[in-house]
Amino acid sequence: MEEALFLTNFASRVTVVHRRDRYRASRVMEGRARQNPKISLRLNTVVTEVVGDQTVTGVRLRDVQTDEETLFPCQGLFVAIGHTPSTEAFQGTLDLHPTGYLKVREGTRTSVEGVFACGDVFDHRYRQAVTAAGSGCMAAIDAERWLAEQESASPEARPTG
Repeated sequence: MEEALFLTNFASRVTVVHRRDRYRASRVMEGRARQNPKISLRLNTVVTEVVGDQTVTGVRLRDVQTDEETLFPCQGLFVAIGHTPSTEAFQGTLDLHPTGYLKVREGTRTSVEGVFACGDVFDHRYRQAVTAAGSGCMAAIDAERWLAEQESASPEARPTG
């Protein structure tokens, strides 16, 4: 719900599509979304297809109770599925918290030299689009500085061209 409320700052209309019969968001957040005239809510519904050639023109929706499919016209799609980080691929390679989030130190550095983290894979507190974007910028700066350090420390390691 937080993401939907945030998107109303940029979109004229936001539709929340949820596969279950009730939301897992806090009652306060759900109430705010229900009171926002820009937000409409669709329970028991899943997106089965994104429609459009070069840009999104709609999504195909399926009601999970009736199996009825409809084409829903829209100009964009923002996917937010829960708050469990998708870090399974990093198990055994990068240090993870017991909850699955990546451990970071010194900004966005992970336990592996030259690997940086950003967004919801390490942010277990805020989990917002705006903080994910900010941490993406931080990770890019950290990576750029790390690469510059590598180049200055080892001139022969520079790519030839």
